[in-house]
Amino acid sequence: MYVTVNNTRIYVDIEGAGLVPDGASMRQRPTLVLLHGGPGFDHSLFKPVFSELTDIAQIVYMDHRGNGRSSHDAPSTWNLAQWGDDVRGVCDALGIVKPIVYGVSFGGFVAQSYATRHPEHPGKLVLASTAARADWPAVFDAFERIAGPEARDLARDYWLTPTPERRIAYREKCHPLYHTRPQRDAQATARAIVHDPVNLHFATDEFRRMDFRAALARVACPTLVMAGDSDPITPLAFSETIVAHLPTALTRFERFTDCGHGIVNDAPQRHFAVLRDFMLS
Repeated sequence: MYVTVNNTRIYVDIEGAGLVPDGASMRQRPTLVLLHGGPGFDHSLFKPVFSELTDIAQIVYMDHRGNGRSSHDAPSTWNLAQWGDDVRGVCDALGIVKPIVYGVSFGGFVAQSYATRHPEHPGKLVLASTAARADWPAVFDAFERIAGPEARDLARDYWLTPTPERRIAYREKCHPLYHTRPQRDAQATARAIVHDPVNLHFATDEFRRMDFRAALARVACPTLVMAGDSDPITPLAFSETIVAHLPTALTRFERFTDCGHGIVNDAPQRHFAVLRDFMLS
């Protein structure tokens, strides 16, 4: 379905009931809003694995503007402030109060924008395999440790001087290095709607100056940070930086050994156990 938010059409999908029978009354379940990575991909990478949480929550999937099935609009609207405001707008349009917002990778950038621009709005926040700012030398070093100089050069060439051709080479050679185990769903990437122009736009502009470190002090809800120690694109140290700038009393940090980007592919059982515990606590 589509909702009109901030003068654009955002694609959303909803799984699971928000209200469930509980004896003589109806009980409200929490709503988990999932923010996908990229930019340039869509929400489909969350499916079907996140369906296992429908016993405890209603799940809302959304494609960020410029991504997937949502309106692509003008590139001038492809920025973190707008993407963060769109999360608030989708929740308001659907009547969602105090959502649990889960952002992975680029979705974690959007989640930080949302939670620091609208600190009173989220009930809980999850930041998985993400960063408050980019440290490119650390990223290139991580690719080289995992796969040698060629991987380093491909990553450096794309992120520092992106072109459509370099984007294709990066996706082919470097994306498989994001995980420590084979992709559990071999068709997941094939199903995704890929819109590379939004990635190129972000890589050449806002990604180079993004910095949420100071703003993270404004986060006012319980926050779970999860990171894998073998992640080349958002190394573990990036999450340690996030944790250092979040309010200590509200923050929980979970490190995942021998896991790469996104965590859920490499350690699904522990990922969902930790997430479930945080959502229910």
